[in-house]
Amino acid sequence: MDTGGTFTDVVVAEADGSLRIGKGLTSKQRAFDGIHAGLQQVAEELGTTAEALLAEAEVFTYGTTRATNAIVEGKTAKTAFFTTEGFPDVLLLREGGKHDPFKQIPYQAPYVPRRLTYELRERIDSEGDVFVALDEATVVDAIDRARLAGVEAIAVSLLWSIVNPAHELRVGELIAEHLPGLPFTLSHQLNPVIREYRRASSAALDASLKPLMQEYLQSMERDLRAAGFAGHLFITTSFGGAWRPEEVVERPIYSIGSGPSLAPVAALTYGKLELSAEEAAELLVCDTGGTTFDVGLVTGGEVGYANETWIGGRWIGHITGVRSVDVKSIGAGGGSIAWVDAGGLLRVGPESAGADPGPACYSRGGSRATVTDAAVVLGYVDPAYFLGGRMTLDAEAARAAIGRDVAEPLGMSLEEAAAAVLVIANANIVGAIRELTIARGIDPREVTLVAGGGASGLTIAPIARELGCKRVIIPATAGALSACGALYADFVSEFSTSRYAETRSLDTDAVNSALAAAEARADRFLGSLGDVKLQGSRKDFFVEARYRAQVWELDVPLPRARIGGPSDIAALEEAFHAVHEKVFAVREPGQYLECLVWKTRATAVPEKPIVRARAVASAVGGPEGATRGAAPAPAAVQTAYFRETGSVATPRYDGELLPPGTRIEGPAVIREKTTTVVVYPGTTAVVTALGNYSLEIRA
Repeated sequence: MDTGGTFTDVVVAEADGSLRIGKGLTSKQRAFDGIHAGLQQVAEELGTTAEALLAEAEVFTYGTTRATNAIVEGKTAKTAFFTTEGFPDVLLLREGGKHDPFKQIPYQAPYVPRRLTYELRERIDSEGDVFVALDEATVVDAIDRARLAGVEAIAVSLLWSIVNPAHELRVGELIAEHLPGLPFTLSHQLNPVIREYRRASSAALDASLKPLMQEYLQSMERDLRAAGFAGHLFITTSFGGAWRPEEVVERPIYSIGSGPSLAPVAALTYGKLELSAEEAAELLVCDTGGTTFDVGLVTGGEVGYANETWIGGRWIGHITGVRSVDVKSIGAGGGSIAWVDAGGLLRVGPESAGADPGPACYSRGGSRATVTDAAVVLGYVDPAYFLGGRMTLDAEAARAAIGRDVAEPLGMSLEEAAAAVLVIANANIVGAIRELTIARGIDPREVTLVAGGGASGLTIAPIARELGCKRVIIPATAGALSACGALYADFVSEFSTSRYAETRSLDTDAVNSALAAAEARADRFLGSLGDVKLQGSRKDFFVEARYRAQVWELDVPLPRARIGGPSDIAALEEAFHAVHEKVFAVREPGQYLECLVWKTRATAVPEKPIVRARAVASAVGGPEGATRGAAPAPAAVQTAYFRETGSVATPRYDGELLPPGTRIEGPAVIREKTTTVVVYPGTTAVVTALGNYSLEIRA
């Protein structure tokens, strides 16, 4: 499952590997409502009920944007921030970066306001020595004032707690004693990194999410169990894997972006099956839903990770500070609202109509024009076949909204206005992709684009053409790409210990002690999986290192679990030189390294569904000519508008009737139950051996 801002996507894997997809409108009040609606769609196809499906299910893996949306909308718990006396502005000043060095940009409000920030009299220095003893009276006073302020959670981040956590631990004991049951987060336990802002921000975000996610996940689990589910429940994380619910409740910051993090996992799975090893090593992953557009990368055959995930904009927003799948999100999806600003310029997003009230064509109370309304006006989306015919769209409402909000203010025809909406939406998406690729030295013309999400097929061809991509893979499961990724995800978690060391005089005993501490936590994580069926497990070891006096670190894999003699140190330095050269195109041989954080990544590989070719549905009662190897006759021919051709008669094909090898020249529309693939003029769609779509983009 993947609960987004508009739809809850459901993918059910049968014993033979067959995948069934359903979609339900997301309910903000109760997660189970959207889950049940999507399950019921699949159950009807199988001639059973949602409850019966749940009773048979062995594993239920769930991803959600609930945490991200709560932060963006300011609906997290009222949180207090406890910090070292003299440092109340850590969350306000952030890291000092800004996009334009020549503009004076005022600081935004900190994540925890000053009135809920409490200074504790204590100080530990960088060597771990107690410089000022913890004054417990100031802690008790802060707890009392926080109680009177009605706080629902507390974040604690004290200076140099990563070296000596004694003061933070004692503060935690006092909170538990004076405010029993109140959730709190200690920064050194959550994110033991040296940078004060990142550690403090992690603690504040995590603490603020604990009451919300605890209630959200516990109520969802109660509903699932009441409906008959008795199998293993897992929650996907921002790390591109899955944890048990109690682990997510303990560290809910890892639920931020848990849904989008699985799209690259699905893309890599399909890429390895549909492409050569060389092609599958470099993928650009796009996931367009109803509310957001997410873009990620697969490089070197591995899902990309990042230490920087900002919510609300880089430098000016709030950083999670924890390692996660490198996915960038912008407010651009099927529900993005089109509007004309005071200067007469057309804008699209970031505001979304969501599922409630939704686009105007949903007939659920929404009246503002959206990207989905534009697609209906252009003839790309068949109003009678939305979600496979389970939901009928109001084409007249879409035309009225586009006419009132876009066409009339801009003096355009209805079709020109709708096309303009898609042009602006595409421009926003292309900008996000260029930031992730070109700004990092990656040429999008040299990678294959894997597109997913219910709205991706509407616009991915012109986006690929603008970027110079020559090939696009659209899986048949594109409408639920992230949920599909959860089926093929591993159980992954990373554990770290902060220990400064220099390779010119490395204290191997201290470093190995740090690695052992991280590995012990990894072993506990693997042990918590219990009787889940696994194909195997592994532990990988890393260090965050940098050249002397550099600002940022790079992750470097360690060849072994422990550092031995000089040969291991030399191997570590050489590995860093290679990584540094790959990232920055330069190396400094002979330069020693500064090592800051030692990590263990635990990965357990569960039994996964076999990816098999999609069965071609019978053409009986449908279009003629749907035989293997031959292009079938279209299900219908209807008018659609393209900027290249104007209004033109456009064939529509039912995707489930298209055999492998079918080639369809644009303009054409391919209808799937959970998405629509628009084959634009100058584009060819080829059905692959697995029943997915490969778009060939001509310049």
